[in-house]
Amino acid sequence: MKSDRLLSILLLLQTRGRVAAPELAERLEVSVRTIYRDIEALSASGVPVYAERGRHGGIALLPGYRTDVTGLTADESRALFILAAQGAHSALGLDSAFRSALRKVMAALPEPHRPAAELTSRRILVEASRWRGGPMPAVDLGVLQEAVLAERRLRLRYRHSGTDTPRAYTVDPYGLVSKAGVWYLVADRRAEPQLFRADRVREATLTDAPVRRRKGVQLADVWAVLKRRVEDRPGAVEATARVRRTHLDLFLRLCGNALTAPPDDDGRSEWITVRLGYGEVREARSLLSFADNVEVAGPPEIREELARCAAAITGVYGPPAGTP
Repeated sequence: MKSDRLLSILLLLQTRGRVAAPELAERLEVSVRTIYRDIEALSASGVPVYAERGRHGGIALLPGYRTDVTGLTADESRALFILAAQGAHSALGLDSAFRSALRKVMAALPEPHRPAAELTSRRILVEASRWRGGPMPAVDLGVLQEAVLAERRLRLRYRHSGTDTPRAYTVDPYGLVSKAGVWYLVADRRAEPQLFRADRVREATLTDAPVRRRKGVQLADVWAVLKRRVEDRPGAVEATARVRRTHLDLFLRLCGNALTAPPDDDGRSEWITVRLGYGEVREARSLLSFADNVEVAGPPEIREELARCAAAITGVYGPPAGTP
């Protein structure tokens, strides 16, 4: 474990330059005292590493020092060859670069680890999209990616869900996030975090102005805040429903994100009670896809909404008017 930690410190210093001891300690999950002991061990082994005190101090390597590190472990080698869905690399224009990088890594791997890495790449596949998600809309990430990497502000024309008319925004991008096959731009608008689905961006223009991000805030920090807002958002309308046991698994897969509490299942009854939260009444229409295998007990406004939809469906598919 110590040799792995020393190697990690060396790689961090090579890629980051000067790094504060508390940051190294946090990244490697050890104490600051342990970090200083590791620095002494690196120095004793001939690595030109030094520490500077003060407000702008930190730990660094002498300028110009580099080392070629190929001491990957077997698990690290396998981890590199577990391929995620290629859509992510394609959307960023990095498919060929990714394949080329893996070939180079394979060539640099220690000989004993190559068979395991090759086998892993053939036996394990990570698919990011959901079942029956349907074809994803085409997304052009070119300008968004350029703004993120060039540290520039963006002007967007963006269509919100449920509207046809795009709205104009000027935003400060932190980065791009792919979640379950959907790309999002994470940005600040007027110093407040906001999420933009890339497939709803109707036009994106790179400005000459440098990005204005909140000091010390990184992409992962903003994404965590936005993700929490979506997942922890309380439903404006609370509903109680009964689900037939034979359809519970399917119900949980399709409607699990609306649950506000675990299903009330005694293990014996034919019907299981569930509690759901919706942003608005019409969102409950999705329950109609379960036909008579789901019954909403309340509130009345959801029952009335489902009854209206069911009547409209009957009008479309029922017997023509005048049929005896």
